[in-house]
Amino acid sequence: MVGAQAVALRVSGDRGNHFFKDCHIHGTVDFIFGSGTSLYLNSEIFVEGDPEEDPEMAVITAQARESSSEDTGYSFVHGRITGTAKDIFLGRAWKSSPRVVYSYTEMDEIVHPGGWSSNRQPERADTVSYGEYKCTGKGATPATVEKFVKQLSDAEAQPFLVLDYVKGTKWLLPPPTVPN
Repeated sequence: MVGAQAVALRVSGDRGNHFFKDCHIHGTVDFIFGSGTSLYLNSEIFVEGDPEEDPEMAVITAQARESSSEDTGYSFVHGRITGTAKDIFLGRAWKSSPRVVYSYTEMDEIVHPGGWSSNRQPERADTVSYGEYKCTGKGATPATVEKFVKQLSDAEAQPFLVLDYVKGTKWLLPPPTVPN
């Protein structure tokens, strides 16, 4: 179908952990989705949009965690959100308990003042885990963001800022060597 959603890139990983660095991610609707545990470092997210389309469909993430006991989620650190879309949502509650955190992210004015969507299911406001930490730009509006979004403290943000979020010290970096 012309204009329908399609997957441009499918990523699988050992135990669902993913690390993306210095990426340019371009999309329209729910273009970062699924149930993995992903860390996006220093990456630009470009949201393309058509103002004639359904405004509630301009969404970056649809994280698929279904229970708070699942250890999955997305962490965006030192990134930037830009694009041609208007009033985009940082995430929507596609499943019952999504977890998404944006830290040190520069957000252009394209971000909806509420920031996030409960996906027309108000009861999900009690089960989502959405957070922001030291974000900047015209789209970073803590005063108007939805009440179910948490502005994280230093201690609350810390686990989302490090490679251990994706267990990266076990698979991402080579083990240290000791010179003879």
